[in-house]
Amino acid sequence: MKIDCLLAGVGGQGTVLASRIIAQTAIDLGYEAHTSEVIGMAQRGGSVTSQVRLGGNIVGPMIPMGHADLLIGFEPAEAARNFAYLKNGGTVIVNTNPLEPVTSLINHDYNLNEILAWLQKQAGRCICIDGKAFCIKAGSGKVLNALMLGILVREEILPFTREQILATILVYVPKKYRMLNEKAFNIGYAYKDIDREML
Repeated sequence: MKIDCLLAGVGGQGTVLASRIIAQTAIDLGYEAHTSEVIGMAQRGGSVTSQVRLGGNIVGPMIPMGHADLLIGFEPAEAARNFAYLKNGGTVIVNTNPLEPVTSLINHDYNLNEILAWLQKQAGRCICIDGKAFCIKAGSGKVLNALMLGILVREEILPFTREQILATILVYVPKKYRMLNEKAFNIGYAYKDIDREML
């Protein structure tokens, strides 16, 4: 097994934590795992990217351009900005709710519909998720990362069972937030059925 995964978002969305949960789950199961992170003014809503490389003969933590199997976009524009890392035919999972940077608000150049249409056209497969609606259903806007992990497991993109990655989530999050994160993870896992209910 060899999987290269890039997570892209902005500060406060839980991008780094999600990547560490993926890597730790892999390690616990005996896979080789490497991670790297780029955090730009994250606490002020700056760009955050995390790279996770699982299995195979990995020579370094950085994914070469055009080699990522999976791009997880916690924010649509950040997904588009990092799209060059995705291999031809790769999969994109993207949250459709923008957190617009200050520069786009000033210049009025953030067009969500164009970004999503471009991602859907360019990716081998693009799964668009209304993260805000699902987080509201979970009871908090702070659980997008757990929600996205649930979707990954449901889609069988990563070689983990529901129980395996959930166990890692419950180790990493503080005790008082475990039930909330478990709920969000389960909502992500059941997202197809819930999405039909919400229509």
